[in-house]
Amino acid sequence: MANFFLAVHLILVVVGAALHSAGSNAYSDVHLVTSLLGTLAIVSAAGAVLFHGVLPRLHITAPQIIQDVSVAGAALVVLLFVASRKGLNLSGIVATSAVLTAVVGLSLQDTLGNILGGIALQTDESIKVGDWIQVGDVTGRVSNIHWRYTAVETRDWETVVVPNSVLIKTQVTVLGRRTDQPLQLRRSVDFNVDFRFPPPEVIRVVTEALHAAPMPNVARLPLPDVVLREFRESWGRYTARYYLTDIAVDDPTDSRVRERVYFALSRAGMNLSIPAHALFLTQDSNERRAQKRGQFSERKRHAIEITGLFASLSPEDQADLAESLVYAPFAKGEALTRQGSRAHWLYIIEEGECAVQVEVDGKQRQVATLRAGDFMGEMSLLTGAERSATVEAQTDVQCWRLGRTDFEALLKRRPEIAEEVAETLAKRQIELDRARHDLTEEHHVDALERKRDLTEKIRSFFGMDP
Repeated sequence: MANFFLAVHLILVVVGAALHSAGSNAYSDVHLVTSLLGTLAIVSAAGAVLFHGVLPRLHITAPQIIQDVSVAGAALVVLLFVASRKGLNLSGIVATSAVLTAVVGLSLQDTLGNILGGIALQTDESIKVGDWIQVGDVTGRVSNIHWRYTAVETRDWETVVVPNSVLIKTQVTVLGRRTDQPLQLRRSVDFNVDFRFPPPEVIRVVTEALHAAPMPNVARLPLPDVVLREFRESWGRYTARYYLTDIAVDDPTDSRVRERVYFALSRAGMNLSIPAHALFLTQDSNERRAQKRGQFSERKRHAIEITGLFASLSPEDQADLAESLVYAPFAKGEALTRQGSRAHWLYIIEEGECAVQVEVDGKQRQVATLRAGDFMGEMSLLTGAERSATVEAQTDVQCWRLGRTDFEALLKRRPEIAEEVAETLAKRQIELDRARHDLTEEHHVDALERKRDLTEKIRSFFGMDP
């Protein structure tokens, strides 16, 4: 704006000079206009220096409306002062302005209300650019506050124009804002579980899953929690509550939380409920039931067969172990186990990928990737040792879990299995040691000595005679 006033001012200077040389009577009028335009150019330039130069260096940001009002007010005062110095009679102008103001004020009440509303919103900072707000059925991010309206960008890639007077007169919810607290919004995800499962156990299983590994856009504090909302005909309604750190991605984050809930319940053998009045009709038969059991058993047997740890076992022993496997899926980002924890079971990966990470000097480093057919947790299962690494799902992972009691039953029937498994385990450990040599600098021991040591640990852990 200052450039515009300056350009017109310079043009009129040239015109005025020409008129003055010609002795024209219009020179005085042009000279007055030239002086006023020069004044406006100076005021606009001063405002630009103040609001875009001085104040930003002092870390002060003035709203656009305040900048416009300040420059306009200063320009009006200076213009009146310059006009009076030039001999212009201001009394008539003031009287005319009063009448004109009354007429304009009555005819433009709504517009003036919007303008005053915009000034109020920016001066008291009740709503700021970047805030997520809810006005009636409109939810979105404030992208700009103009003189007449506020622009709100929704998640559906729309821009809703809300008159400022509406924001002043109605209730506006500012989402995620709390005094002296980070920006985050509590979300609730409902799920229903069959009433046969005890509520404390359901709450424990899901809460542990939500706490076990961080999820994108889910705040660590306050921690997610789970509550029982109500009982219905055949199920209990539960709610997983968490705090969302990026309000723009509410539905995708809700979806991730639902995935985490589903996988946690699946691992625990807890069924999501169906309505009591729902009726499913299938033509069942002994052949159909046998086919379904056979398909599931085949997956279990295949998991045992592809696991090199039990390659030395007879087909009968492998079949016994296979029947003991428990289906245990994990969602992307979940930790199957953590370094230093104790859990006496082994996981066999049927589908998906996992990252093996170890902590070195306080930092996590990935040392391996596990895929279909790989297994982990064998030392904890067989010797009770702490987990030596953290294993995290890089994709959704389908696993089978073998617990200590199930392996112990087989071991008591076939004590010689301890030595067979120890030999396979010793070879695997030596290979892992070599792969991590640069990282751990461990001293490799003889395979026979390692086998003997592992056999003793297995027998001791399961309480077997030497």
